[in-house]
Amino acid sequence: MSEEILINVTPRETRVGVVENGVLQEVHVERALRRGYVGNIYRGRVSRVMPGMQAAFVEVGLERAAFLHANDIVRSVPVGNGEGQEGENGEVAAMSTPPISELVHEGQDIIVQVVKDPIGSKGARLTTHLSIPSRYLVLLPYAKMIGVSVRIEDEAERVRLKDIVQELTVQQPTDSSPQPSVLSPQPPQLGYIVRTNAEGASRDALADDVAYLGRVWRVVQENMRRVEPRARVYEELALPLRALRDMMREDVEKVRVDSRETYEKTIAFTQKFMPALAERIELYSGERPIFDLYGVEDEIQRALKKEVPLKSGGYLIVDQTEAMTTIDVNTGAFLGHRNLEETVYKTNLEAAQAAARQLRLRNLGGIIIIDFIDMTDAEHKRQVLRMLEKSLAHDHAKTTVYEMSSLGLVEMTRKRTTESLERQLCEPCPACDGRGSVKTAETVTYEIFREITRAVRQFEASSLLVLAAQKVVTRILDEESAAVAELEEFTGKTIRFQAEEHYAQEQYDVVLL
Repeated sequence: MSEEILINVTPRETRVGVVENGVLQEVHVERALRRGYVGNIYRGRVSRVMPGMQAAFVEVGLERAAFLHANDIVRSVPVGNGEGQEGENGEVAAMSTPPISELVHEGQDIIVQVVKDPIGSKGARLTTHLSIPSRYLVLLPYAKMIGVSVRIEDEAERVRLKDIVQELTVQQPTDSSPQPSVLSPQPPQLGYIVRTNAEGASRDALADDVAYLGRVWRVVQENMRRVEPRARVYEELALPLRALRDMMREDVEKVRVDSRETYEKTIAFTQKFMPALAERIELYSGERPIFDLYGVEDEIQRALKKEVPLKSGGYLIVDQTEAMTTIDVNTGAFLGHRNLEETVYKTNLEAAQAAARQLRLRNLGGIIIIDFIDMTDAEHKRQVLRMLEKSLAHDHAKTTVYEMSSLGLVEMTRKRTTESLERQLCEPCPACDGRGSVKTAETVTYEIFREITRAVRQFEASSLLVLAAQKVVTRILDEESAAVAELEEFTGKTIRFQAEEHYAQEQYDVVLL
């Protein structure tokens, strides 16, 4: 599988596209005025404690107060060697959770890290289990453990990596303090998670990462003591460097950057942290925009539509709501060549691959329901589920897929940390307020008639003027002219109608004259 990373930079926006075998798989967008907050560390101040929710709201300088659950507050330093605690996001072993009021109080300053950006009407999600990633490792200041990503499956490699990191960190300074302070943390020993990228990495490369993370942590500790409340202590890397850190692997053939300034930054970053891959970064200076090389712009536009055509003639309908995302599979024009079951099976197989790609491309997360076409053959169901899991294997986000139900529904989850592509690039339609439909001209007509009757009963007026959309006025004057005459006779008022070019179909005003 050949993979390329395309980095497009303009003064106010940076975009990164991941292309596999010539097909766009992921798009990441970062705007200067709305940079994401995930990974940033803040000195926050508790503004409200909510015992009923076992949570607190913390002011960190963002537009809305952020949310901190009791389970996400460091209470003691876990002790152990990391067995059974492995993962890339640094979760530690679960412990019984005391009441939130025993952990924090209003007005308290606390060091927190953003784990989820503000999404919709929800504020950011916080944790005090700090983690700072590098190329191969994730530093866990409050977890005395060394874990290895579960995606590294070779047991010998897992043991090798763990031994190297233990050897590199055994000389770290220790502190006898059993409980870290929220403002002056002195962990007894820094913990680490070995990332998937570290598979095959040399001892020297891991040693460089340990040294780098040590330097970063010392700066973070100094900033914790120095900054004022509601201020940032540590900022995550900008999108281009973050993309290289998290996505640059041996199977990435090229990284093309269309900005000289960003190119120089990526070269310096790569030479420092992954020198063997620095030669794969190219400055793109072609006349065609870089995202036109593989039709990326067209793919982004298609990713904002609900319908996704399949090569077979079938199609998907992707519907994102506040609670979940649903993907409906339809055979469409695909008739197959043998029988109905075979047609359904082939459509579902193709749909499983397409659905997995759309989840990555649209950055859809949370609860996802895929409604495959009903199949009667149990083996076909297993094969479709297996195809879905195989297609999700390259996804950087954590996914969990459950068994197919008797109705052909597959429930799954995908870790969500940022807004979906649609919600980053779009806003609710002002005409329908995001409903996806508008009232018919007929419905609006009868609403206007009711409003006229209501207004005449409440206020004195000699005549009325109705302002409405052209389509609504045309319908009233043509199809409803008799009804208007009856209404004038009933109210004893003259009613005039005026079309307004800029009115949406549901918009109207009844003016008393």
